Amino acid sequence: MQTRSNADAVLPPATIGILGGGQLGRMMALAGRQMGYRFCVLDPTPDAPAAQVADGQVVAAYDDVDAARRLASQCHLVTYEFENVSAAVAAALAETCDVPQGSELLSICQHRVREKSTLAERGLPVTPFLPISSLRDLDEAFERFDGRMVVKTCRGGYDGKGQWMVRSREQLETYARDWTRAIDHHRAAGFDDHPLIAEAYVPFEGELSVIVARNRRGEVRAFPPAENIHKRHILHMSIVPARYAEDVIARAEEVARQVAESLGVVGLIAVEMFVTGEREILINELAPRPHNSGHYTLDTCATSQFEQHVRAICNLPLGDVKLYSPVVMVNVLGQHVEPLLARMRDFPPQVKVHLYGKAEAKRDRKMGHVNIVVDEVSRALRWVETCGVWTDT
Repeated sequence: MQTRSNADAVLPPATIGILGGGQLGRMMALAGRQMGYRFCVLDPTPDAPAAQVADGQVVAAYDDVDAARRLASQCHLVTYEFENVSAAVAAALAETCDVPQGSELLSICQHRVREKSTLAERGLPVTPFLPISSLRDLDEAFERFDGRMVVKTCRGGYDGKGQWMVRSREQLETYARDWTRAIDHHRAAGFDDHPLIAEAYVPFEGELSVIVARNRRGEVRAFPPAENIHKRHILHMSIVPARYAEDVIARAEEVARQVAESLGVVGLIAVEMFVTGEREILINELAPRPHNSGHYTLDTCATSQFEQHVRAICNLPLGDVKLYSPVVMVNVLGQHVEPLLARMRDFPPQVKVHLYGKAEAKRDRKMGHVNIVVDEVSRALRWVETCGVWTDT
């Protein structure tokens, strides 16, 4: 097993392996190339977005241990760009290769009960929850949470997939077939842990996320919190500075730092949080990687989240996270690509377009994002409403 001391740094022109070849890996590689690093990617899709800007690609499934070892044999260290890569693969690689993030945090974040339980054990604020193994457990949860709860699959699921809002006994019967199917699928996949989680429904005013970096030296830096607005459970826009009271912002940063330090994070972790009407902060979920809500950092921070991730896993000093300007980040989904390209020649100079190089623009697929860098957030919001790109969100 390859180990490094807390003082060691991985310097250019070292090669960094990335498990996953999507847009997060692409932007990570672009940032790292500026610093002099090389990159190799593992992804099942040939010419994946990250592979387009890397030095090589291993085309294989994320759970292919032999393929991952081939990747590692070409690299000085290996990272991952999203949390649905196999934790078993990361653990296997850590036996012979430097995997700064390790596999334990990945395993925690891949299962919602494990994630919530870990946070609760560390005294961090989470929504009340119950692990679910059967339909009978759901009846008990419904009673415990006074007839209002959110049921989620424990593994997989994103952008609202694998989630059910329950507000009546009739809905328990309506969704029973979906839940039975989810439980059966979980068991058939060979998992012996809880297939579902029930969380108390918490009325909230809005959502915040804070992206925190930590390196092996224990240095920690938190990016300015982003105020997130979702449409159909998909992140639509992130607004920075977030429009909340200073004490709420300070509490969100404090909670995110506590998460990074208590979990021993190396690299980035995004902490997504609810803000309740009582100005309480509750952690919704974690992402141990660069995050969609941090894309604003590319154009408005002294250090982008992607450069910061490279710095952190290579054990370099973390970069300055100062925000130079207010900004609104808006996602470009498949249905937005055509109107964006049709209007792009007339965009004002404050609009920064980032497209990910994906071959096919499918509805609700994340194809890129736009950062609107302005002196007042309200100006950016008016432009988004009137530019004609996001009429169908």
